[in-house]
Amino acid sequence: MRNVLVASIAALLLLSFRAAPAAEATVGINATDAVAGWKLLFDGTSTRGWRAIKKTAFPADRWVVEDGWLHCLGKGGGDIITEEQFEEFELTWEWKLATGGNSGLKYFILEPRGAIGHEYQIIDDERHPDGPKAEGKRVTAAFYDVLKPQVKTPTKNPGEINHSRILVKGNRVEHWLNGTKVLEYELGSEAVKQAVAQSKFKDTKPFGERVKGHLLLQDHNDEVWFRNIRIRDLSGK
Repeated sequence: MRNVLVASIAALLLLSFRAAPAAEATVGINATDAVAGWKLLFDGTSTRGWRAIKKTAFPADRWVVEDGWLHCLGKGGGDIITEEQFEEFELTWEWKLATGGNSGLKYFILEPRGAIGHEYQIIDDERHPDGPKAEGKRVTAAFYDVLKPQVKTPTKNPGEINHSRILVKGNRVEHWLNGTKVLEYELGSEAVKQAVAQSKFKDTKPFGERVKGHLLLQDHNDEVWFRNIRIRDLSGK
């Protein structure tokens, strides 16, 4: 009887060990998250759900998956976009940046006009030459070249992990960084229209308005890492 019991316990332990890799595919999403509508856009092991902009496949090189990160090597692999499109959503992700690096996460990407969208800026504010430009509208968590953060951004040092969040609900947009809401703006408002008119996007139509589009991770020829990219669709809620 004792031998049977030991064998049964060993079999259960072996089954648990073999089942462990399957759990990796759901990293960042638990049962409560799933009920709330959250899903992963990057599973930590594959590039499923992403492709190069204006192409049907993921870049052949210069973007790699390693140690649970989606790593842009910074050598001209090109921007990548989600296969899905979103309009109202809550998005969270983690990222880290090489010293002196520059990147961004863009939303409201309409593919026919290229890699133009509302950009949550990701940059080494102190070391990249673009950081001090545009009166604060190009620092981390800014609405790139349009609106600067409304509070001091709690950006971590290059190589350290940051947590970001974007909320689009109705016409309200919020940018969060490391637990702090740093920017809020109203799509289509006079303030946004005026800011767009003074930006490099003044001739882009539509811009500053809510549209259904792809999300984009930018290859700005610098090394950047993304992981735990999660989203929940808020359309109709």
